[in-house]
Amino acid sequence: MAKLALNKSTLNHEQQRLKSFRQFVPALDLKRKQILAARLKAKHRLADVQQQILDIEAQVRVQLPMLAGTTLALGDLVKLKGVEQRTENLVGIELPVIDHIEIDRAEYSRLALPQWVDVLVEHLASVMALKLELRNQEVRLQRLEAGLQKTTQRLNLFDKVLIPQTERNIRRIRIALSDAERAGVVRAKIAKSKRARMAVQ
Repeated sequence: MAKLALNKSTLNHEQQRLKSFRQFVPALDLKRKQILAARLKAKHRLADVQQQILDIEAQVRVQLPMLAGTTLALGDLVKLKGVEQRTENLVGIELPVIDHIEIDRAEYSRLALPQWVDVLVEHLASVMALKLELRNQEVRLQRLEAGLQKTTQRLNLFDKVLIPQTERNIRRIRIALSDAERAGVVRAKIAKSKRARMAVQ
């Protein structure tokens, strides 16, 4: 770090820096609070989606116990056709948003397959959509966590490092300028008394 020049120019510069730093802190704190609120919302949504998946799995176990012993090929009953996604910007963090999920339900003979396959298809489609939503919420949460960490680090940098350091610099400069001013006054008085003594002689 460069040596601090103890003069009025540096004092003005440090005072301007302190003013700027103090203006950044409320904005960063507001940003941190917005990210915290969005993170809490994403966590709740994630837990909600996880619970919905668990609920469907429980329903399948109760409604379709015959599924465990079936030899039917049921893997291709539902397929993902498309996902409409966009991103939203929250205080500089790009977050994915799913607008629409399109799932293809396979055509199958209702005479060749048992009637419970209809119920299974609906459950499979629901779980597929929920798993996409789950992944989306996980990505949102990861990005919010990263944004929160970065914002908190910046806030701490200003609040705990830059502002206190600048305040110390300002105190040092003021003390040095005050000392220099006092020394100047003392020198002037000594010089005046010497001149007065020399005038008497």
